[in-house]
Amino acid sequence: MLFGRAILRRQGVVRQSLLSNRNFTFESFLSSKSFPASRFAILSRPFATTLVSPLKQDTIFALSTASGKAGVAVIRISGNNAAEAVQRMALMKAIPAPRKAMLKKLYDPESNELLDNAIVLWFPGPHSYTGEDTVEFHIHGGNAVTRSVLEALEKLNQFRIAERGEFSRRAFDNDKLDLTELEGLADLLNAETEMQRKIALRQADGSLRHQYESWRQQLIKCMALTEAVIDFGEDENIEDNVLIDVSAIVGRLRESIKAHLDDNRIGEILRDGIHVTISGPPNAGKSSFLNLLAQREAAIVSDIPGTTRDVVEVSLNLGGYPVVISDTAGIRASTDIIEMEGVKRAKAKILSADLHICLLALTEVDMYLHGKDHALLTESITPDTILIINKTDMNSNDSETAIKTLSKKLGVKNTWLISCRTGYGIDAALKSLNNLFKHR
Repeated sequence: MLFGRAILRRQGVVRQSLLSNRNFTFESFLSSKSFPASRFAILSRPFATTLVSPLKQDTIFALSTASGKAGVAVIRISGNNAAEAVQRMALMKAIPAPRKAMLKKLYDPESNELLDNAIVLWFPGPHSYTGEDTVEFHIHGGNAVTRSVLEALEKLNQFRIAERGEFSRRAFDNDKLDLTELEGLADLLNAETEMQRKIALRQADGSLRHQYESWRQQLIKCMALTEAVIDFGEDENIEDNVLIDVSAIVGRLRESIKAHLDDNRIGEILRDGIHVTISGPPNAGKSSFLNLLAQREAAIVSDIPGTTRDVVEVSLNLGGYPVVISDTAGIRASTDIIEMEGVKRAKAKILSADLHICLLALTEVDMYLHGKDHALLTESITPDTILIINKTDMNSNDSETAIKTLSKKLGVKNTWLISCRTGYGIDAALKSLNNLFKHR
């Protein structure tokens, strides 16, 4: 509040020229010549970093492309002495034109030995990724070539290999990127699926920054209006609806921020994968279903019940979404110590999953309706659990009624029918899974 009063404190000129106006508005107040614009500039400027780069920094360099054999490798150099790399290794007396590719020979700065032919690019600061003078050498991507150029750069005065993430750190220090953009860039570099790429690219382009800046500007407006009412409301003709407008803006902000926080797991899920757990009784076809999704023999399939004793995890790309599917041990009453441990781990996996699939065999639906194993199933089933009935190729006349009865008894919202043997319903199940992923 003290900061707001410092911005909107009583000033005779402001009182006479502005607040006597019945049509007082925030915009007219700020646009007045009597209001010191520099004060609002302090509030309205974008977030600035508090980290200041040292006055004297080493010039850093690193291989920007992946290590190993390749057609082309890119070595990036950034710092106050970056131009020295061009002058001493490319033997150029004058600095090249900015952002113009030039074919040059690179030489060792001490022995003058020819190292390679390279494309040389010059990006003068602050118009570069890091905000500093930057040079790029595009060289042949053989291991010996890249090693020789890196070793030659290390011979230059105050040149050193960059630490991990140091180029991005310098971009942050020089206000070229903010934290949200850096996080988006890291996610983009690690993206393996189409959805990961799309989300990361939006964040790297500043979508979160624009959202946060919009909230910030609205809060500044609300603060200024509220302080104006507190300081001048008793003796000036400020409209009564000012605080009502402020309350409405704050209410909308609160809902917007709450919705944003409620979705804060989206980025985490897309980075780490959507965790799906398949559970059910032994020999229901859980491993067969997993293998169909993975399109390979990821889990052992056998007619012998209880083949899967531990959790089998497979990472997949389903419709552009990263998915980690866990096939668990069959859940049933048992006195076998190993099988009991498998059931325990299966239940733990269900609790930690983003999506739980309970897979049952059609041939045993009637038993689950009336048998003692029903209690073991209901322990871990919620309305959001996906109930999948397998072995529908062994359909009977009254099976449809039994399935509906079981679904109602378990209280699940979604029941899908498949046959791992014939492939029936698999494509529909995949499509339904993708739709669920979109709305999580």
